[in-house]
Amino acid sequence: MAKAYWVVTYRAIKNADKLAAYAKLAGPAIQSAGGKFVVRGMPAKTFELGKNERTVVSEWPDLKTAIAAYESPAYKEALRALGDGAERDIRICEGA
Repeated sequence: MAKAYWVVTYRAIKNADKLAAYAKLAGPAIQSAGGKFVVRGMPAKTFELGKNERTVVSEWPDLKTAIAAYESPAYKEALRALGDGAERDIRICEGA
């Protein structure tokens, strides 16, 4: 079974306190659901139409687990804490 990945890019961070509250809840929720962070931070370099924005990639055992984690009560609590504190693009992709 192929691994899966959450690919998250932050288009705008509107409230650093809300982002910090989200991170405090989201990290443990992701890790306890089986996710492992493989990228967290700003790009070293961008090309073509790439934007210089915070990027987070987490690796999951499989697609079903990745989707279930996003829909879990623990992660929903983290999303409530974030509220309108950031504009993000989240994609869940199956590995090749």
